[in-house]
Amino acid sequence: MKKYSVALAGNPNVGKSTIFNALTGLKQHTGNWTGKTVDCFEGQFEENQAEFFVTDLPGAYSLISYSREEAVTAHCLRKREYDCVILVLDAGALERNLCFALEVLSLNVNAVICLNLTDEAEQKGIIIDDKALSEAFGLPVVRCCAVKKQGIKELKAAVNNACEAPRTARLDFCPDYSDGKKNIEIISKYSRKLCSGCVTVTEGDKIKHDRRLDRMLTSKALGIPVMLLLCGLLFWITVAGANYPSEWLNYLFGAVKNRLDEWSAALSLPPFLSGLLIDGVYSTLTRVIAVMLPPMAIFFPLFSLLEDSGYMPRIAFNLDRIFSRCGAHGKQSLCMMMGIGCNACGVTGCRIIENKKERLIAVITNNFMPCNGRMPILISLLMMCFSGAEFGFSSSFLISFSLVGVIACCVIVTLLVSKLLSALLKSGGESGFVLELPPFRRPQIIKTLARSFWDRTLIVLGRAVVVAAPAGAIIWLCANIYVGDASILKHCTDFLDPFGRFLGLDGVIVMAFILGFPANETVIPIIIMSYSATGALTDFEGYNELFSLLSQNGWTITTVVCMIIMTVMHFPCSTTCLTIKKETGSIKWTLLSMAVPTVCGIALCAVVSHI
Repeated sequence: MKKYSVALAGNPNVGKSTIFNALTGLKQHTGNWTGKTVDCFEGQFEENQAEFFVTDLPGAYSLISYSREEAVTAHCLRKREYDCVILVLDAGALERNLCFALEVLSLNVNAVICLNLTDEAEQKGIIIDDKALSEAFGLPVVRCCAVKKQGIKELKAAVNNACEAPRTARLDFCPDYSDGKKNIEIISKYSRKLCSGCVTVTEGDKIKHDRRLDRMLTSKALGIPVMLLLCGLLFWITVAGANYPSEWLNYLFGAVKNRLDEWSAALSLPPFLSGLLIDGVYSTLTRVIAVMLPPMAIFFPLFSLLEDSGYMPRIAFNLDRIFSRCGAHGKQSLCMMMGIGCNACGVTGCRIIENKKERLIAVITNNFMPCNGRMPILISLLMMCFSGAEFGFSSSFLISFSLVGVIACCVIVTLLVSKLLSALLKSGGESGFVLELPPFRRPQIIKTLARSFWDRTLIVLGRAVVVAAPAGAIIWLCANIYVGDASILKHCTDFLDPFGRFLGLDGVIVMAFILGFPANETVIPIIIMSYSATGALTDFEGYNELFSLLSQNGWTITTVVCMIIMTVMHFPCSTTCLTIKKETGSIKWTLLSMAVPTVCGIALCAVVSHI
């Protein structure tokens, strides 16, 4: 069987990864902003008794590398190691897409041109004469709609024919790579000439509708308020929808725990061993799952729907000017939004920022956004303060927009710290922000929900579970190993109490944050365990009960405010720290990422507690 290597190349956001999935059958996630695909992904398919190995190159606007993605793509294409290059073009933005295609074709590569998103182009009133385009280049041109799997068979056949009988494009211009600006002008002029001969435009209703939406969503007057309203709605659905599944999971895990206790007694296991495994490891694991799974199962899919609809780049557009004034990058807003789901994911998302200095600022400040592990702490505190009653519609609505207020404060702190870090870090220059506003699309709801659950929810939950198991054992050992008349945990909380009081907290709270390093979800249960002296992680049955317990142990409104501050401003969890180390390759930046939010939280708590 013959074997061929094929490369997929094109601008970001042209459906290139969707073409890759359709060709190979793999499920590579696609997104709607520059740099979503940072690495090269590989797959294969068979056609006409030949095997084709496909590489999905990162999206690029030019072979002149301004970013890591473009550098990777330019390097791979210039090596000319591929038997065929599939140039994926957005049929709705052909003139701009042809600029990159012409650069690639000037390398004299064997190529097939794939016109993707033809259905959207027709809805906009854009009609492309693919035969005229094919004659102009002397290359096969295939019309596709990858989402609907239309044109994929024809594309495979065209790639097979191109590999069997290679040919290069006929170009009536001479690139001038010695002068980048001049070369861009030459290519742009040639692209415009090609489009004038094969593209007919009659402005359709969809493009008019998209322009009206863009005028509203990116306007100075409505852009930010609409964003805050959508965030509030997103949090309300998450808060209101996650409460009952969490209760059901707690009930289920409680029943399993009772059965485990019965089996432990029947097997006559030593109390120390059963306590360590059941009250320590099992209770911590189930607490993390019960707290994290329902909100993530709601938040991540909804967030993915916003991504796939094309709204996320509008948020980056609205916030770009604000971030630029603080020496940060507009794409940092996207990383912040990802950080609300999981700071580890937010840190990984910082790869889309090309400039090293701006990327480091985004990594260091990402932890100011409360992740899914810290959301339950904020919800518990806000519920206790503002409702003091059973969970209901009004309380969920109140908590949601209180959370929006807290997160708005987090954004302000992020901007201030970014401004400070921009002044302190060595200058690495400022990168440009090429942000394409993709057309609004109707998300593929079923696929998006399934992909989000498997690719985000379960992966993040798996990371938390791996870390929470040993953490549960450590917490239980600290609470049940006695030195003198008190446990190790009690000795630690007493030692930390003066420092905690200085911050408007107490030693129990400070110790809970320290022990919560592996998993923030355990902070409130550790506090309850310490106050109740149970020696095992304990849940509370209602917010009235929690309010009573905390009040009996000296909590005031100042304590609650300082607790909220420290919840959003303390060191990242262990999973995020490992991710930072992996992304930056430096322990120094990892330690700085831990120190910056912690110092900010300590300073702010000290100010609040002494007012």
